[in-house]
Amino acid sequence: MTHARRPLSHLLRLLALSALLGAPLAHADDYAEITQLLKTGKAQEALAKADQRLLANPRDPQLRFLRGVAQADSGKQTDAVATFTKLTEDYPELPEPYNNLAVLYANQNQLDKARTALEMAIRTNPSYATAHENLGDIYAKLASQAYNKALQLDASNAGTLRPKLALIRDLFSSDAGKAATAKATGTQVAAANGRATATATAPAPAASPAPSPAPAPTRPAAPPPAPAPAPAAAPAPSPAAAPAPAPAAAAASSSTAAAEREVVSAVRAWASAWESQDMHGYLGAYDASFTPPGKLSRAAWEKERRDRIVGRAKINVTVNDLNVTVKDNKAQARFRQGYSSGSYSVNSRKTLDMVYTPAGRWLIVRESTGG
Repeated sequence: MTHARRPLSHLLRLLALSALLGAPLAHADDYAEITQLLKTGKAQEALAKADQRLLANPRDPQLRFLRGVAQADSGKQTDAVATFTKLTEDYPELPEPYNNLAVLYANQNQLDKARTALEMAIRTNPSYATAHENLGDIYAKLASQAYNKALQLDASNAGTLRPKLALIRDLFSSDAGKAATAKATGTQVAAANGRATATATAPAPAASPAPSPAPAPTRPAAPPPAPAPAPAAAPAPSPAAAPAPAPAAAAASSSTAAAEREVVSAVRAWASAWESQDMHGYLGAYDASFTPPGKLSRAAWEKERRDRIVGRAKINVTVNDLNVTVKDNKAQARFRQGYSSGSYSVNSRKTLDMVYTPAGRWLIVRESTGG
């Protein structure tokens, strides 16, 4: 099995380095110093440095993340699990702590827990390729265990099951891992291309053909003709022009461009409500079908958001590089979000999936960070 899975420290360090991409400038030197200690195998020194920095910034998510990495590299697996678990509770929108929990659980052969953690990472960020690849490894390992169990229970099927078992174990090779990553990337590209279509509009009714010179037909409502000679044929009256159909009440806008402008306005209104601590406007930007990240109920999530937003001395929220795609009554807004409050500052990628409601508003149905 050791050849089947990448070393724990290698995977964790890669994730620690990726977490630095959005690091606040004020603490970038601290992060870099701790990361360098981890890269050179000085896990104990890195752990001591992280603990020292956390005394001044106990809620800093990246310092806590690096602390978990140092604990894992120092052989303190239980402490590392506790650190990453607390990070998922405090910052359920971050996928990396879920992934690291899965790696630690897998090393302890707790595959069901590892699978659940990776599914949460993907739910938080559907484009997180590392979690997709690792989840594939977990599923393959679970399947391998099932085949081994079958071999033990029914030795008569050994000739049939052994080739399948060997095939599954091949999935753990480095080539298979690269193929899984390439497949996940291709799926993301295909999905992105599929979102570039314009909003469909109702087709205009076909024009009625011009009446032929044939004699006018008898009207259905007319009584049967009397036996008297028929009157001279009069030219049939021209049919009245059919009224143009009214626009569909559920149409989001008359054009894709107009819909995109509405989505942009909705995103900026959401950020403005967050910045001004207007909880009515902020929570009102989420549709009733919105599912909070993690295992929180909607009520628990709203309470958590109130606790984190209301009462802050000052909050700054910026939306940059905003890219919007619209298809029918659905839209996706991708942008770089800047957040700062007091000494804490973070910059990350954000994706909002939105839907156009019967009330005539674009509301958020899904929110993910990273990717």
